[in-house]
Amino acid sequence: MARNHWLRRFGILLILVWSLTPVYWAVNTSLQTDVQVASKPAHYLPPTPTLRNYRAVVSGGGDIPNAIRRSTVNIFIECGVATIITVALATLAAYAFARLRFRGSKILFFAVLATMAFPAYTTLIPLYKIMSTFGLVNTYTGIILVYVSGFLPLATWILHSYMSSLPLAIEEAGRVDGASRMQVLWHVVLPLAVPGIISTAIITFLFAWAQFLFPLVLSSDLSTQPLTVAIAALQGRHLVPFTLLSAAGVYAIAVPALIVVTLNRYIVSGLLSGSVK
Repeated sequence: MARNHWLRRFGILLILVWSLTPVYWAVNTSLQTDVQVASKPAHYLPPTPTLRNYRAVVSGGGDIPNAIRRSTVNIFIECGVATIITVALATLAAYAFARLRFRGSKILFFAVLATMAFPAYTTLIPLYKIMSTFGLVNTYTGIILVYVSGFLPLATWILHSYMSSLPLAIEEAGRVDGASRMQVLWHVVLPLAVPGIISTAIITFLFAWAQFLFPLVLSSDLSTQPLTVAIAALQGRHLVPFTLLSAAGVYAIAVPALIVVTLNRYIVSGLLSGSVK
């Protein structure tokens, strides 16, 4: 028994070391100067820690800091708008599948869920051709539409499970009082479903933030490239110091990390509360 306990601890420690070593190295590099990074042997701790690289990314002049700041704005716009649209549509779809009875509702619901079984990247070329046909390449609209189409089935499934567990008697009481279906949804269902909606929004935002290949293909210039893509693209277009790229990478990691750390209880409670109501 004790042996299994230590084996589990060792396995967890091994996974943490494997996962966090690249993050540690990025932070370590971002706190050094270019000369220190180029020196041999490598410094496993910053000899003289400095925040100069972070200041350069936030307020420095030049093409590279400007591109990083522009891509930061891009990623917030694309992830934020995609999250709002996805959650709004998923809420309506989940309520319809959970409460309304219409011909083919179960078939349609399982068809929506079946789209999650296909690898996302199999749709990359068709989506690019569609976006190119409608002139949506290198636009916020094109990237947002791709995000919404990709995340909507998962968001619908999460909210459907949540709304199916809500007490039906409360909705029936609202209908008896003369409220329409939309009034019941707005005034009764949505307040009860707030934890599930919040958790779905957080998950959708994190998924959107982590996207790389789709925005890489759909945005070939910095006017619409998100931060995660711009960091990789800058290496091919400019001679960028590793210290500056590492600082930008830490910024890209910090946002989802802060969301997970600060809002983790909302994610867990929102997903679990739907199963016990």
